[in-house]
Parts: sequence; structure tokens; C-alpha cells
Amino acid sequence: MIIDTHVHLDDERYRDDFEAVMTRARESNVEGFIIPGAHPSTLKRAIELCEQYENIYFAVGVHPYDLEGMEGLDFEYFAAHPKCVAIGECGMDYFRLEGSDEEKIAEKKRQEEAFRVQIRIAKKVKKPLIVHIRDASHDSKMILLEEGAQEVGGVLHCYNADDELLSLADQGFYFGVGGVLTFSNAKKLVNVLPKIPKEKLLIETDGPYLTPHPHRGQRNEPAYTKLVAQKISELLEFSLEEIEALTTDNAKALFRGLTKH
Repeated sequence: MIIDTHVHLDDERYRDDFEAVMTRARESNVEGFIIPGAHPSTLKRAIELCEQYENIYFAVGVHPYDLEGMEGLDFEYFAAHPKCVAIGECGMDYFRLEGSDEEKIAEKKRQEEAFRVQIRIAKKVKKPLIVHIRDASHDSKMILLEEGAQEVGGVLHCYNADDELLSLADQGFYFGVGGVLTFSNAKKLVNVLPKIPKEKLLIETDGPYLTPHPHRGQRNEPAYTKLVAQKISELLEFSLEEIEALTTDNAKALFRGLTKH
């Protein structure tokens, strides 16, 4: 059994063939799904899916590119839903910083404030974090530690292979690995994978994005987690069955709400 710990099933790109997507997932032994919160506009669809399917769960959060959506979002209301298992995806992303130095500084500050707010909410509602970090490893790590995020832990979604972040394993953080691991230019992630504590390893797709080889260029979907699990098993020299069982147990340990349904 595999749990896809990060898949945007509320994305419009799954609307037309959703049942077929779910059927292919089951055929690949994918039996659990977590929809991260990115923009509040998709929450309605995420909750509809969670209430329709027993094995779909969601998180409430705002992606650093969508911070205008935070205003008016009642985090605690959605966090109280029985299928809400986390806060996020939230975090820091410097990849698209544009403008003058002053504008870049202002954007970093805006992201930091939103990230700190969501960490505090996670601590208040006692749910783990789904953390998005891109080109901002040091600042993100410092914010997590300063805010005491180890109280709830979480996952570094689409782990960026930065050694600096590995120490967060001791602070209750897990590492989400997806299709990037199968890319020919993923040497850094391939090299760092054995350093991730086995009990902190999770599998994800980030579908519809980051489709693994040999399907790059197509829409990603949960069935392709099997390709990620196969690559992990090859690199770590574990059997596929061992990787599936290990990462499923890890997901249930972090997202405790998964075990209630």
C-alpha cells in the first residue's frame, strides 16, 4: 500500500476523468491521498472529495505564491473538519523573486509573516505542517526553529536535497520525495536520499506537477507514486514491498488523522 502524501486532486486538470485517475491509483496499490491547501479557492472542491471518498484527506493552508488568499480564511474552522490532517502547504519560496532589492526584501518579509502565522495556527490546532521550501532553505529552517514548529512536526514537501535541512529530522520533520528523484538531473537528491532517516521518508506526487520519468511532460497522477517507490527501492536496496510498508507507516505516524478512517 502507498499513501500519496501530497497530490492536488482538487485541481481542474483532474475534473474530466477523476474516476479513471482513482481506478489507476488503486491498480497501483495507492490507497491514501492527502490534498494540500494551496489557495482557499480550491478548498470547497477538496472537502467535497474528502467527504465522497473515505481515503482522501486534506490540509488547510496558503502557498507562498498565493498569499492574497489568506485574508479572511478561517483556518481553525477548516482544521476542525474530521478529514483535515495538516496545516499547509505553507513556507518560503524565493525562486520567482522579482523587482528591486527593496521589493524583493518586502516579498520575503510578506512570505515570512504568512509562514509564521500558519506555524502558530498548526501549534494551536495541534496538526502537523506541510512545508514548501524553494531556494530558501536557511531562512525557512530558522523560522521553523524560532517558532517552535517541532511541537507539531511536519513534512518538507518535495524535499530539495539541501543538507542543511536534514537536521530537521530530529525536530519531528519528514521528507517528501516525488518524481524529481527519477529525473536524469536529480543527482543531488539521489546522493542525499540515503542520508534521510528511513523512519522520516514519505512518498508524494505533487500531481498534476513533477511527473516522473518516463512520463515527463504529461499530467502527474497518484498511480505514478509506484515509479517513485521503485526508484527509492533501487537506490536504497530495499524491496518495493518494504518501501511501500515503510512509507505508509511513516505517513500514518505523522498524519495521525489517517488512522481514524
